[in-house]
Amino acid sequence: MSDSNWTDRIAGERMAVDQRFNEQVKASSFSSQQWGLVMTAVEFEIENPGDPDAARIVADTSKLSSVMPEMERVANQGPMGGPGGDQSGGSGGGLLSGVKDALGLSGSGGGNKQQEEEAARLAQAYAEQLQEKLESNGRWKSVCEQAQG
Repeated sequence: MSDSNWTDRIAGERMAVDQRFNEQVKASSFSSQQWGLVMTAVEFEIENPGDPDAARIVADTSKLSSVMPEMERVANQGPMGGPGGDQSGGSGGGLLSGVKDALGLSGSGGGNKQQEEEAARLAQAYAEQLQEKLESNGRWKSVCEQAQG
């Protein structure tokens, strides 16, 4: 896939943006662990890679709903959660609860939807900062060429 190829080649820029973006994550409702989950579900694509002036990085957030149940578990663990942190609380709903959450059928579905929307907004803000970084490094045109395949 040509998309993963271009993303593999910008690891240095991503690390720089990660460091700068930390402040926005801290100002959000997400912990750094939750933001890490968000980023595992987000894929970055370049729209219109054939025209670097019109091209832009967009965050494909269509898979965010798949990490929302895990994000809730992370939030419920608290700061000292660690491995086994949610085993001590008895029945937390288990598999059925996770399936209900994933399908949006749980009672807290509204909260998940709000968090999912916030995650999508943050992911797009990250994509914009990543593009700015690539442009300021003079790498944007070559990244667009790589994305074209």
